[in-house]
Amino acid sequence: MNHPFAAPFLLHGGDYNPEQWLDAPEILEKDLEYFEKTGINTVTLGIFSWAALEPEEGCFQMQWLEDVIRRVWDRGIHVILATPSGARPKWLADRYPEVLRTDASRRRALFGGRHNHCYTSPIYREKVRRIDQELARRFGSHPAVLLWHVSNEYGGECHCPLCQERFRGWLKERYGTIERLNHQWNTAFWSHTYQDFSQVESPSPLGEHALHGLNLDWKRFVTHCTADFLDWEVKALRESGSRLPVTANFMYDYTGLNYGKFRSSLDVVSWDNYPTWHKGPEADTAADCGFQHDRMRSLLGRPFLLMESSPSSTNWQPVSKLRKPGILELASLQAVAHGSDSVLYFQLRQSRGASEKFHGAVIDHYGGPDTRILKETAQVGQALSRLREVAGSSVPKQTAILWDMESRWAMEDAQGPRNQGLPHKETAMGMYRALRSLGLSVDILDMEDSLEGYRLIAAPMQYLFREGIQQKLEAFVREGGILVMTFWSGVVDENDLCFLGPTPGGLTDVLGLRFCEIDGLYDWESNRMVPVSPAGEEPGGVSFARSYRCSQLCERILPSSARTVMTYGEDFYAGEPVLTCNAWGKGQAWYLAAAAEPDFYRDFFTQLAAPLFPERPVSDLPEGVEACLRENDAYQYLFLQNFRREPAAVSLSRAGSDPETEWTCVFGSFHGVLDGWSTAVLRRKRRPS
Repeated sequence: MNHPFAAPFLLHGGDYNPEQWLDAPEILEKDLEYFEKTGINTVTLGIFSWAALEPEEGCFQMQWLEDVIRRVWDRGIHVILATPSGARPKWLADRYPEVLRTDASRRRALFGGRHNHCYTSPIYREKVRRIDQELARRFGSHPAVLLWHVSNEYGGECHCPLCQERFRGWLKERYGTIERLNHQWNTAFWSHTYQDFSQVESPSPLGEHALHGLNLDWKRFVTHCTADFLDWEVKALRESGSRLPVTANFMYDYTGLNYGKFRSSLDVVSWDNYPTWHKGPEADTAADCGFQHDRMRSLLGRPFLLMESSPSSTNWQPVSKLRKPGILELASLQAVAHGSDSVLYFQLRQSRGASEKFHGAVIDHYGGPDTRILKETAQVGQALSRLREVAGSSVPKQTAILWDMESRWAMEDAQGPRNQGLPHKETAMGMYRALRSLGLSVDILDMEDSLEGYRLIAAPMQYLFREGIQQKLEAFVREGGILVMTFWSGVVDENDLCFLGPTPGGLTDVLGLRFCEIDGLYDWESNRMVPVSPAGEEPGGVSFARSYRCSQLCERILPSSARTVMTYGEDFYAGEPVLTCNAWGKGQAWYLAAAAEPDFYRDFFTQLAAPLFPERPVSDLPEGVEACLRENDAYQYLFLQNFRREPAAVSLSRAGSDPETEWTCVFGSFHGVLDGWSTAVLRRKRRPS
């Protein structure tokens, strides 16, 4: 990462596909007028343009793209330029069928779709390298171009013979000997021992698919292969002299890849956000979006880009629900509040035919200037212009949640204790929403991240321990940090082998307890968490005045030095600990042994986290209201957003007697009350350190 992206302003615009309209030049002229009226300052070009850029092998036709870039730049509109590897042209698949993917049942695909190509194929790599270099030589230093958008929504896997050979080579490099691989995968079970790396094949429904070490390493390999292909594209751009920053757009809660492994390849993280607004309470949708925004920001620890969002409905979700008036601005500014330096859409002009002809767009098939979406897009453009100074500001480091993809892969493949309905996301979201209700920023980390600088870390269901996370967490608590770990943590090592001896593996002293057994509850079952500490006897400064429901998974634990704060209220383990606190070094290690109801997390973290951050701008938020902080060298910016339809009162913590450090409203309206579905942005000068 030698070229970090610094947005010169908040980017507003999105995917534009003028190659679909080359036979109608008047369309482009009209679009440019609309772009100016709506405050669109950035367009993304070339994402699926390979067939237009190279209609025949080796015959490059890029003048049309140069003309479009010149015309948008004449209007002061910047360009994010894509490499076209996300969808290959027909001639490439016909002439070189090896570039097409083979599925897990060993069937080669026909031409069609997107990302239907093998990342291992030397031919595909060479063809991608060549067109990328042509683009880089022609546009890599153009003043209009801000950065490279490499490919589009990487995903999928290939099981062709080329990938099988590369997988075997990857395994040999990882394990060294076949004996070590057999040990780490426990292949003696079911008599599946390998005698040589050449015998290993990728998981298949027609063959081996229950060897968990194999499944886990295959997912790791797919990530490795994809990240290596990204590096291949970046190298092609660099070899052609372009030094522009690069990004690759990620997807919502995507489990096909471990995005953490892409960090070293990217200068800025971007992602595509398509929430199902109005399917449930807007506050629930907003919390889910906020979690994903924070995950993307945390990957590099600096501002990200919202690369795609719909200005209206989508066309691929089960129901294409329109966004009600006001939601477009609210959702767009939520991304900015959580650290985005852009609001970009798919798409700017609606396609006339094919797969996404009914996907929402800024300019629809009618093409007139008086549509609701065009007017609402202009409102977003005006808002981003007013908030221009926020670009480049950071989100302060306060709390974090461990959310590790490799642990999730292993846990969801583990076959027990619940094969349906693992409460992983519910538990993480319960903690996340509790911390956010205090106005605290939350980073979403994986086990490769540093834990330095945080005061509180929550670790929900960390089934697999890797990257020395035990030592990191031990050091974090020893130096004064507050750790909250939950049930089903530290069960297996990095190869999904169960730890022998007491668990959570390597953390039993820090937590002051050990795991005994875990009960998977039926969907209709529940238990209760009952407080045991009388008033005035509060381990860790936390006590409860009521009981809470717990369900799905309940662990039996045996404390050694940990103090019991709550016990189970029912079943044969009634009276046994369900919430404990252990003093360790200068810090505390909490352990929650069951999946609790949402109210528990809010009550618990309010007592636990609030004293750690006495100077946070907002002490407590009503349900459905968010407070996000961004800051630069001069100012702090407080985004207050109400995702409820009715007004909500919000009380700010007093900033002190110095009027220069008091909050001033710079966007929206705020006098202690936020209107429904509204945003207010407050600003104050940074206090001297």
